[in-house]
Amino acid sequence: MALASLPGKLQDYLSLPGLNTIELDVKDENGRVGFVPSAVPLARSTGAAGRFYKAKRAARLVHAHGVYLIGRIVTFEDPVLSEQRPELAIHTTDGSLWHNDAGLGWTNPYDRRVWRYNVDLAAAAAKAGFDEIQFDYVRFPSDGDLSLIRYPGPRPHPMAWTIPAFVQYAAKRLHPLGVRVSVDVFGLSATRDLGIGQLPRRISGHVDAVYPMVYPSHFNSGEYNLADPDAVPGQTVTRSLLDFQTALEGRGARLTPWLQDFSLGRTYTLDDVRAQIAAARALHTHGFLLWNAEGLYDAPALLPPA
Repeated sequence: MALASLPGKLQDYLSLPGLNTIELDVKDENGRVGFVPSAVPLARSTGAAGRFYKAKRAARLVHAHGVYLIGRIVTFEDPVLSEQRPELAIHTTDGSLWHNDAGLGWTNPYDRRVWRYNVDLAAAAAKAGFDEIQFDYVRFPSDGDLSLIRYPGPRPHPMAWTIPAFVQYAAKRLHPLGVRVSVDVFGLSATRDLGIGQLPRRISGHVDAVYPMVYPSHFNSGEYNLADPDAVPGQTVTRSLLDFQTALEGRGARLTPWLQDFSLGRTYTLDDVRAQIAAARALHTHGFLLWNAEGLYDAPALLPPA
């Protein structure tokens, strides 16, 4: 959303040859909301709502270029809502707010009021013209001192069924608005249960698409029997996506991977990005998305293979 607030920046991205989809933050990792949704007073009263972009104007601009617009909502990691409304947050054994390793607060995934807030924001984006809502951080915490966590209030579902229940709730509210619904998941979540409630097979029964984050730099040595998964990005992406194809079999949800276009641990080259794209294409995924936290992309990677 910060990049979208820069004059002409969104237009610059839309001019990239080969680009057919762009994702724009509706709510980010810091709990900030990119625009001021009049139908979501909680976003305004907590100070979350910002004026980074005008939602309807951004949607019109993107569609004028023939590009598909995804709105990203960081769901349960939410430092703003957890601080401003602590009754909606995850707590610790002493009753204080729990924070992850980055010092960020999380809202309670069991709390239906948290569900409603995030889907209210999604509905506002859908009504503004976004084509798809993609829920990120749609899981329980994975880092920080998890032993200190205490969830206030009732737990109507076990952890492994809570995230699928949220996604089902979101889809029932959003599909009638004519918007697709999707989720981001960890690249290993189809390989084994990570203990965060993120089970792709259960989730995929309620969504239109699943976006695994198969960044090779995030896989540890020895994963998939690869000594250094980051050194062989094409093989790493292939191994992960094969597990996702098995998990999503018969579900009808599209499989579209997030691929790495950033350097972490070693310098990533255009060939590294293309190796990942080739792996995704070989498995006939429904396209791919590229991620770089600084918003800097190897634009030639977007072009179809020669």
